[in-house]
Amino acid sequence: MRDNTIGAIDGQTRCKHYRGPLDVIAIKFKCCGAYYGCYYCHEEAAGHPPALWRFEERGERAVLCGGCGEELTIEAYLGCGYLCPACGIGFNPRCESHYPLYFEGPTS
Repeated sequence: MRDNTIGAIDGQTRCKHYRGPLDVIAIKFKCCGAYYGCYYCHEEAAGHPPALWRFEERGERAVLCGGCGEELTIEAYLGCGYLCPACGIGFNPRCESHYPLYFEGPTS
C-alpha cells in the first residue's frame, strides 16, 4: 500500500465505510494528493473540502487498486469495466454513483 494512503483499514484499501469484497480501490484526492478509501474518509480526516479532478486531467494516476497496488489513470479506471487492467480483480460497479464526488464530467 502507498505511504500516502489514509483511511484504509486493510491491505486492499477497504475503509470503515465500504468493506465489501469488491471495495478495493482508493482515490487520490486532487486537493491534497493523498489516497483515501472514500469520500467520507476524506471528509473525516482531511480538514478541507475536496476538489474534483477536472475532465482534462483524466490522464492523471489517481486510482489505487487494492488488489495489486497499481496506480491507474482516471481514464483507465473509468473505462476498465470494473476489472483492474493490471491484475483482474473486480471493482464495485456501484462506485459509479460516486464518480461525481471525485471526477468532473465532460459537461461539468
